[in-house]
Amino acid sequence: MYEKKNPKDLSCGIGVTLEIIGGKWKPCLINSIHKGIHRPSELARQNPTASKRVLSLQLKELEEHGVIRKVIYPVLPPKVEYFLTGLGESLLPIVDLMETWGEDVLAKGVVVKKNR
Repeated sequence: MYEKKNPKDLSCGIGVTLEIIGGKWKPCLINSIHKGIHRPSELARQNPTASKRVLSLQLKELEEHGVIRKVIYPVLPPKVEYFLTGLGESLLPIVDLMETWGEDVLAKGVVVKKNR
């Protein structure tokens, strides 16, 4: 497994927050799950520019951090749903502020440069 040369700085609150929700799709996934979208296929449809692999990896990381819990139902075909934990619910004010701030920036016509 790949190991970064520079260790992550988890000695401050911002570093910890970014470790947990710092991913291109993590805040969007938290927001979608909060709004009632629980199935992996629904999450993929909600975020069409994200690859299924990246969404899967970021859901796994959120689960490992205790932000979401994965429920696998014993049916055929297998059914999987994601739900926010108490820790995930505590992130909602941050995610809501991020969404509001981004919408305000868009409304002001600020040009966001793309790296690609």
